[in-house]
Amino acid sequence: MAYAYRTALVTGASSGLGREFAEQAAAAGSDLILVARRANLLDELAAELGRRHGVAVEVLPADLADEQDITRVEERLAEPGRPVDLLVNNAGFDMTGRFAEVPADVQRRQLAVNVTAPIRLARAALPRMIKEQRGGILLVSSLVSALPMPGSALYGASKALLTAFGESLHMEAMPHGVQVTSVSAGLIRTNFHEVAGINTEGLPKAAWMEADAVARAGLAAISAGRVSVIPGRLNRIQAVYAKLAPRALLRAMTKRFLYRDVPATTGS
Repeated sequence: MAYAYRTALVTGASSGLGREFAEQAAAAGSDLILVARRANLLDELAAELGRRHGVAVEVLPADLADEQDITRVEERLAEPGRPVDLLVNNAGFDMTGRFAEVPADVQRRQLAVNVTAPIRLARAALPRMIKEQRGGILLVSSLVSALPMPGSALYGASKALLTAFGESLHMEAMPHGVQVTSVSAGLIRTNFHEVAGINTEGLPKAAWMEADAVARAGLAAISAGRVSVIPGRLNRIQAVYAKLAPRALLRAMTKRFLYRDVPATTGS
């Protein structure tokens, strides 16, 4: 990063990509607020990062699908005298299955974490950032936002919304000295797919990236004032193809490589 944000709040910080964002922000000199459900993992990470980088680390256990918990995170973002000038909206999850068969409560939680939480937290953080004429909001989206995602319909839709939201918010915030950047990540070597029940056999090995490289690209992009970033050369090529290819062809490729049990459809 070109400069160290004074304090960064990272959601989904207990493992995977969120842990990497926290690690790299701490290495750049940012104090941290770590948000995730598993308090024990947050405590261990806080102790480690504080010891290694000499930064102050605050632990804020929260389930972002729970109203009381997300309200506590909103209140911390807006707390007088304790500014947060980097918000990393990283938390998110997928649950594979046909839309009509996934339990409604799981779908509610998914929308709460993937869509409602990043929007609410951005709303809580942004007024003070605008007033102070500094700060940044990083939104973790996905390459699948441009693809049909049968079997993960809500996940793909939630990421499409987040990408569109980030671009518009970037345009609103930029004149006030606040940077909003979206990270459209591809395949990352974490436990995300295993937890979601996604079969990754047959996916190209060259497309996989390490979490530290994705976090580095995201933090570099927000520091450089970019509206969005797609980490990885192959992912950038795939993104261009997804924009140019006919939708019928994208549906056929998705069915072949990911969701073979989904009936084929026609039309645009």
